[in-house]
Amino acid sequence: MDLDAVRTFVAAADAGRFQDAAAELSVTQQAVSKRIATLEKTLGVRLFTRGARGAKLTIDGQAFLPHARDLLRAEERAVASVRPGSRALRVDVIGRRLAPAALLGDFHRAHPEAELDVVTLFDADAAVEAIRSGTIDASFRAVTMPGRRLPDGIEVARVHDEPLQLLTGPAHELASARAVTPAELVGHRIWMPGIVAGTEWAAYYDALAAAFALTIEVTGPDFGTEPLLDTIADSRSLATLVGEQTRLVWPADHGLRRIALRDPAPVYPHSLIWHRDNPHPALTALRDHLRARRAAHTDTGTWTPAWA
Repeated sequence: MDLDAVRTFVAAADAGRFQDAAAELSVTQQAVSKRIATLEKTLGVRLFTRGARGAKLTIDGQAFLPHARDLLRAEERAVASVRPGSRALRVDVIGRRLAPAALLGDFHRAHPEAELDVVTLFDADAAVEAIRSGTIDASFRAVTMPGRRLPDGIEVARVHDEPLQLLTGPAHELASARAVTPAELVGHRIWMPGIVAGTEWAAYYDALAAAFALTIEVTGPDFGTEPLLDTIADSRSLATLVGEQTRLVWPADHGLRRIALRDPAPVYPHSLIWHRDNPHPALTALRDHLRARRAAHTDTGTWTPAWA
């Protein structure tokens, strides 16, 4: 149904004269007559009778009027649902226990008026495709593609370098250390069954292992975080690596240790990815927030892969 014709019908019904409806809509009286005639043809009924005193609704016109108003209200809601700033900003954070979720939470505390829709996608390729298709507005990712161009229209900015920590059980040889160097991890077994080949985090840990001659094992099924922590807690030889801001909870009797890595400190390079044509005002606010935060927290003595 032609909503311009419906809008014209409502204006004429309210004004009582086609001439007054034309003035309200900034169109000619002839245009009003044509739109009404088209609508009457579509509906198969007469909506107005015209006389010396103006246009009067027929019985069918009176019956149609409340539904016509509903149609126009529905149009307003439909337009508002996609108007920049009127819908929630949809952001991919990889995982809800990871640093990007903390970064987005920090932004929300600074901008409580910004409505957010938080999602978790699998890898960078899926995130970039979702940004291209408009399914999401932005994604936090490690961007491993300096050797090839990002798709047209996709922008990226490095926003956060997250230090890694060594996680051990209480009986591990390094459990009492306050900090260790990557060189001191040589020969120790680092178990990370959650690494999936082809992902950006696999590329990161491959580069880390190669740079410092580390042994990172990905064997065995990934049953999730809790079983991993159970295994690490009971092991004298296995340890794992976690981000400094990764939120972990374990039973008190596990006695797990989070140990800083230093000299250099390996950091995971989080970037924000978005489409350059996205006009959402909360996206601009998020970028500005992350830019200011990064400028205020400059790390030195760190390591990242060459591609970062």
